Amino acid sequence: MSPRESGETLVVRRVFPAPRERVFAAWLDPKSLAQWMRPGGMTDATAEVDPKVGGRFRIVMIEGPKRYEHNGEYLVIEPPERLEFTWISQATELKPTVVSIDFLERNGGTELVLTHRRLPPSQVGSHRAGWTDIMQKLEVLSGSGPGSS
Repeated sequence: MSPRESGETLVVRRVFPAPRERVFAAWLDPKSLAQWMRPGGMTDATAEVDPKVGGRFRIVMIEGPKRYEHNGEYLVIEPPERLEFTWISQATELKPTVVSIDFLERNGGTELVLTHRRLPPSQVGSHRAGWTDIMQKLEVLSGSGPGSS
């Protein structure tokens, strides 16, 4: 394994009762991201996105007076099937990790498969918990996200 590919990988799956176009769109809409990109005790979030390949994003998760900044670059945007981006934060030791998301049709809903690669070994558990919580919050909002009527 090359140094560029070193680190751990985690996979989180969840099925959403919404069309994959809606679930996919939620990941590129800053207002939507700010609503559900709040794992654990995060009480608020802000999001800025430039949703194109090579475009960047910045998400700040807020917990009381603490701010947790996450940023990255979109590597793949293939609506409504696949999204891939770098993910950089204090929790990745400010090193770029890679998040790939596949959106699969499942009985009128969407199975989301999130794969996070190159994680520092000590951060796998906290990222698994964070992504799992984020997906739970997205599921609650998936009926009222972008593209819903």
